[in-house]
Amino acid sequence: MRISLRLLLIASVAACAPLLPDAPPVTAAAQTSPPPAAPAAEVPALPASDVVDQAGFEGWKQGFLARHGGARRAAYERELAGLTPDPSVIRLDRNQPEFSRPAGAYVQSAASATRIAQGRARTDRVPWEVTQRYGVPTEILVSVWGNESAFGAIQGDYDVIRSLATLAFDGRRREWAEGELKNALDIVLDGRRDRAGLKGSWAGAMGQTQFMPDAYLRLGVDQTGDGKVDIWGSDADALASAANLLARAGWKTGQTWGYEVVLPTGFNYAEAEGPRHPWRYWAQRGVSLARGGAPNAAEALEDAVILLPQGARGPAFLALPNHYVIRRYNNSVSYALAIGLTADGIAGKPGLVAGWPDDAPLSRDQRLGAQRALTAMGYDTQGIDGIVGTNTRTALRDWQIANNRLADGYLTAELADELIRRAQ
Repeated sequence: MRISLRLLLIASVAACAPLLPDAPPVTAAAQTSPPPAAPAAEVPALPASDVVDQAGFEGWKQGFLARHGGARRAAYERELAGLTPDPSVIRLDRNQPEFSRPAGAYVQSAASATRIAQGRARTDRVPWEVTQRYGVPTEILVSVWGNESAFGAIQGDYDVIRSLATLAFDGRRREWAEGELKNALDIVLDGRRDRAGLKGSWAGAMGQTQFMPDAYLRLGVDQTGDGKVDIWGSDADALASAANLLARAGWKTGQTWGYEVVLPTGFNYAEAEGPRHPWRYWAQRGVSLARGGAPNAAEALEDAVILLPQGARGPAFLALPNHYVIRRYNNSVSYALAIGLTADGIAGKPGLVAGWPDDAPLSRDQRLGAQRALTAMGYDTQGIDGIVGTNTRTALRDWQIANNRLADGYLTAELADELIRRAQ
């Protein structure tokens, strides 16, 4: 079936939530801006057995209580009483658009002219004390705010506890989801937020800047001084909390997230998304900034990576350390680029020089099939989960090198089909 625009927008508020040091990526698109929007992705239906397995869910719940209940077991059990798994959460978890849509389609939707204009009109909503204390630029905070919740307008109305219990029961990220579920239960039991108000995305991300429960407990900031960290109703609390997270993740003040670059003829594409090097290294290999000039002195000393989010035919970027700080929010190249490019637009910087190719999206079967094929042929993707991340791109790049292909690590629909055929 094809989901509605509003459902797509709500779904996309999912896991653009802050990542934790040891947490796996928890992501769903960051394209919560008003129309125009890209067509909704196909969301596969769940088998009926998955939808109605209440007995299995009850068994998981008792295991969760045994593993995590401790002194609060009875209280946790009361909060979980009568809960049922939410099949829509599982469907959405398996079709996260920043890993299935081409980077260009994702970025252009998320970093649209409308989003940039709306963000520019809201820069005065970031408290001066926040930028001074944490050192994170206003435009970055406003970009996160806009991409996470359309500036607070779309925060998600899922029961966070039910969503996290569903993800834990489903098992793809059980350890992570059970930890977040425990934190969500503690938020309620400690009186930080009542259960009825603990709403968020399908993946459990909460508030205007979409914090997961653990990040809320560790990094939430009461900027207004009213005794509550209200990331749902207070712009100031939400933005200060986001700034605290980025600062704690290592944001480098006085540096940008990255630059669009031009690669020379004959560039060794196998070096993309590989070892990090300072600007001098890349400049010696003929890499130049797309709009001329050079990084500032501090940026030039930083180790940076060349990114090709849509392969050799698309724009190329020099990713500085702050790019990877943004990915602590959502470990997706597309997401981090959308945040950075939106922030650039808010700051009045010009757009990209290179255009994005109009590639077809990858179906879930193509993503899973390509991962299976690469692994079967000896190029281990470190898991077969349908998420085309760094490990899958590295495996593909190794296959491309071995087969005398241009090694840009970019999986197109056509290449996915070829890999599947070759592995049969």
